[in-house]
Amino acid sequence: MPFIVDIHTHVYPQSYLDMLRARKTVPYIHDPSTPDAPPRLIILSSDDDPSIPLDQRGRPVDSSYSDINVKLEFMRRHAINVSVISLANPWLDFLEPNQARTWAERINDDLEATCANANKESKEKLFAFGALPLSAPNTDIVVGEVERLKTLPHLRGVIMGILGLGNGLDDEKLDPIWNALQNTDTLLFLHPHYGLPDEAFGGPDTINRYGHVLPLALGFPLETTIAVTRMLLAGVFDRFPRLKILLAHSGGTFPFLAGRIESCIRHERRFVANGGDLPGPQRSVWDVLNTNIYLDAVVYGTAGLKAAVAAGGKDRLLFGTDHPFFPPLDCKEKEVWPSVATNYEAIQDAFDTDVNDIAAVLGGNAARILNIN
Repeated sequence: MPFIVDIHTHVYPQSYLDMLRARKTVPYIHDPSTPDAPPRLIILSSDDDPSIPLDQRGRPVDSSYSDINVKLEFMRRHAINVSVISLANPWLDFLEPNQARTWAERINDDLEATCANANKESKEKLFAFGALPLSAPNTDIVVGEVERLKTLPHLRGVIMGILGLGNGLDDEKLDPIWNALQNTDTLLFLHPHYGLPDEAFGGPDTINRYGHVLPLALGFPLETTIAVTRMLLAGVFDRFPRLKILLAHSGGTFPFLAGRIESCIRHERRFVANGGDLPGPQRSVWDVLNTNIYLDAVVYGTAGLKAAVAAGGKDRLLFGTDHPFFPPLDCKEKEVWPSVATNYEAIQDAFDTDVNDIAAVLGGNAARILNIN
C-alpha cells in the first residue's frame, strides 16, 4: 500500500462545540429532547427555517465530529497513514471582534495538543491546519496568529472561508494577511461555506424540498470558483506571486472553467490591455493554477479529477476524504465509506496503472508540500 495522507478532514474540538451550544443564532448546536438523539448542528442559514421542527434542523453531529479516537479508527479502516485535521466551517468567522483572538489561540492550541497526544500513542499520525481570527479588530492580530502558528510543531497551514474579512477575497484589506502567508511560506486551505443565495436554486421552498443537495453539490463548488476568480481579477496573485492556496473540492469548477475565464479576461474591454482604465490581472489563469494553486481530490469522479490534473498538474493534486461529512447512511459501522471509496476509485481510474502517479496523489505530494515525513 502507498503512503496515504488525508489533507481534507475536519474536527470540531469540544471547546468549539460548547461555544456553539451557548449560541441561539446560526451557527449553533441544539440538543434534541429525544433520548440518545445526537446533537444537531445548524450550520447554514437555510437550516434555520422556522417551518422545520427544531429537532430536525441542520445535521446530526455524533462523536465522529469531535472524538479523535473515532478519527483514528476511520484512518485505520481506510488505510490512511496521516491526516491533516482542520476546524470545519464556519470556523471563527462569526465571533465578536473582542473574542476572536482568544478563541483562535485556544482552538489552535487545542489542535496542536490533539496532534501531539495522538502521535504519542497511535501508528497513524495527525497534523493540522489552524484557524484565523478574521473578525478581530485589526489585521495585525490575524498576522500575529499566522506567525505564531509557525512555532507550533504540528501545524502545517491555515484554513479560511471565502468571505475573508467579510467582503470577499478581492478585498484589499486582506493584503497584510496575504503578505504574512507568503512571507511565512504558509499554505492556505480555502474552503467554501456560505454557498449561493437560495434564490439561485429556486428559493427556500426548493432548498427544503431537496435537502442539502443543491447547496452542497452546486453552491459550494461555485462559491469557491467565484472567490478565486475574484482574487485573480483583483491582482492578488500579481501582488503576492508566492502565495500558496489549496482549494477544497478540486477547486469547484475553477479548473473546468479556467479556459473560459481566461478568454473572458482577454476580451474584457474595461482592462488596460484592451484600451480600458482598469488594470486587470497580469498573470494568466494557467500560470496561477501551475504556480499558486493546489487542488484536493475530493471530487467523487474520474472526469472531474482528470479536469483537475489537466488544469494544475498531477504533482499539485492531494487526496482527501472530507470526514466526518458524507457518512454512510445504510451500511455497517466497520465498512468502507462510499464517499471515500469513490475518491480512491477516481484516482485509480484517472491514472490507470501508473503506480508512481497514484502514490504521489495519495500521499507523496502532500508529504512534499507540507513537509511530512
